[in-house]
Order: sequence, then C-alpha cells, then structure tokens
Amino acid sequence: MSEIAPVRPDIHEGAVPMIALWRGALLESLHHGHAVVARDTGEIIEVWGRADALIYPRSSCKMLQALPLLESGVGNDLTSAHLALACASHQGAAIHVTKVARWLEDLGLAESDLRCGCQAPQDIPERDRLIRESAAPCQLHNNCSGKHAGFLMLNQHLRGDAEYVLPEHPLQQRILTVFEEVTGMTSPGYGIDGCSAPNFATGLDGFARALAQFAGAQDSGGARARAMVRLREAMMLHPDLVAGETRACTELMRAMGGKVAVKMGAEAVFAAILPEQRLGIALKIVDGGVRAADAAMTALLIRHGALDGHNPVVARYLGPLKNWRGLEVGETRRAEGFC
Repeated sequence: MSEIAPVRPDIHEGAVPMIALWRGALLESLHHGHAVVARDTGEIIEVWGRADALIYPRSSCKMLQALPLLESGVGNDLTSAHLALACASHQGAAIHVTKVARWLEDLGLAESDLRCGCQAPQDIPERDRLIRESAAPCQLHNNCSGKHAGFLMLNQHLRGDAEYVLPEHPLQQRILTVFEEVTGMTSPGYGIDGCSAPNFATGLDGFARALAQFAGAQDSGGARARAMVRLREAMMLHPDLVAGETRACTELMRAMGGKVAVKMGAEAVFAAILPEQRLGIALKIVDGGVRAADAAMTALLIRHGALDGHNPVVARYLGPLKNWRGLEVGETRRAEGFC
C-alpha cells in the first residue's frame, strides 16, 4: 500500500447542502457534505450526498485503531479510562496529561517514546500553567497521546521497533488489517495524520457500517464484539477524557446521558455509535468546517431519537446565533432537504 491516489469521485461531487448560517435575512454561509446512516445488519438506511464518498476518517476512527489492542489480549486489564484515552482527541488538560503519563510509566516507557509530536494544549488552564512556569508543551499534550500510548502498549506485545508510526510497521499493518475487515472495504491508500500515524482511507458507507457494528456488538459475541463493547462503553462513560470542556463530543455525550458515543475527526468528519438504535452514523463536511459538522451531527442525533431536541446543548450548535453582547443576530439551521 502507498499514499493514496484518487480512485473515486472528488469529495465535492454529489455533496448536498447540510447546514446554513443566516445573518438577518441573508444566507451568509452554506456548508455541503455527505452523511450515511447504517444498521448493524449492514443495511444503509439513509444517505445524503454520496454514500461512496472516499474520506480519511482522521481521528473519528480511533476506536477502530484501538481494536487490535484489545483483540490481542494485551489490553485485557486496561481500565475504561485507559480505553477512553485510546479513543480520544483530548484537550491536553491536566486530567489527560497525567493519565497518559502514568500509563506510559506503567509500561516502563516515557514521553520520549511517543512519536505523536509536541502540541500546545487547547485546555486554557493547562496553557496558562505552562506560560506561568515558562514551560514548553510536550508530546503528552498532543491530542493523540492516549492513542499513541495504546499503540506503544500493543507494540511491546508485538516486539516492534521504536518507529511504530511507519506505515509498513507491523503495528500499523495489524491496524490496517482490522480496519479493512471492519469497514468491509480494501483501503486504497493512506495519508499521514497530524500525529504522524497513517490514516487509512475508506468509503463513508464502509465507515458507517463499521460504526454500526460497534453499536450492535454484544458481550456475548466473539473477541471483536467484546472489544467493541468495551471501547464504546468507555467513551460513553468518560466524555471528559474523549475530548474536553466546551468540545462538541464531550457536550453531546453528556447530554445523551452516556447512551451514545460520538467522535469528531479533523477536517469535519464526525462519527456516532447509537447502541439502543443499533445504528452507526458517519458524516463529512466537504469544506472542513467544524462548526457545520457539529451542527449536522446534532441534527442527525435528534432525527434518530438519541438526543432530545429541547436539550439546552442543542442551541450551542443549531439555533440562534448571538454576538459578543448577547444580541441575537442570526441562526444556524439545517439546510432544506437535510434531516
């Protein structure tokens, strides 16, 4: 496998209007995208745009990347907090940094063993602490440090070399095998993610089916099903670890009372696992606008009965737009024909 060459239509082809921002009486912004809803049977039940849109799922697929850790058996004794961090794109807050550091310490490893790169924390208190102490951010602050701690744990089991992020590394090849099995599609290639690990491309339809498998998995199933249950339950139990304060993933999961797992990825990919409905939802906003992805996923969660449309959190993503003085100046709406 090599870096990806286009094999499907351009991501803009067939995209449909999803989220509209109105200011006064004028349509100011219109975001187009693709969305697929799948049942755990594999049936695609709803599509907006193109079901076969080819995407990099980016961080929205971290639960798939974590599957080999549990399937190998090496992660059997991990806590739900460990697993939530393995699926996280966290803020680099103290709660995240200290837990990942302890995980590495328990493995006999250190921050220097990570290959995700240094990143300034998005968490304001942690950012301010670093400034006060004239300290530099480190790899523990990287939003993917939990995922990489999981990579390192599995890499110890595989006895792989230190450069575990290389696409040809046995760890990444193991992840690719599982990724293709769960999506039911051969990945046409990869791109290198912000954390330096390969991110394997797939169709939005395949990704939605994979998420639906997580939704329908039962403890009574095989090793993969049990791993899926542990990962989705960990995410729902620890929304604060999966993202962080003010983030849509955390706020939406809290609003749904631990019944749904959602995960944002860079460039406006958003994934949802709905166990009660046995559904998986995958969406991509083609302009990469996170604001629109948050709004579109909120609309889809309401549509499928996972989120109460009257919950106060909904207004953060869909509804009145207020300026810095608190004046209502516009509205974020679902575009005509979407949801």
